[in-house]
Amino acid sequence: MADALKVLGQVAPSATTATTLYTTPDTTETTCSSIVVCNRGGSGGTFRVSVRVAAASDATKQYLYYDQALAATTTYLGVFGLTLDQTDVVTVYASSGDFSFNLFGVETSTD
Repeated sequence: MADALKVLGQVAPSATTATTLYTTPDTTETTCSSIVVCNRGGSGGTFRVSVRVAAASDATKQYLYYDQALAATTTYLGVFGLTLDQTDVVTVYASSGDFSFNLFGVETSTD
């Protein structure tokens, strides 16, 4: 088993569009240490983050953050020990196109 500390994903999604931030590769387990959400815009907005186990379809039980408010030109830092198995997907969504999402953690090869 080999560990790789890394930026797992970075995305600036279009407004009101569910967008994949990260998908755990085959033969890999991932531990996410933090997510940083930045509202670059001049107006407040909201964001969502969900985890789709084994790339399941969207469901309400998957949400870690749902319409979390974020003021204009501010950043949210979520620190956690989120664990993902192969093919799990982290999906993000924002109320405007002024949001950036960054996910950090470690991938562990299981082969």
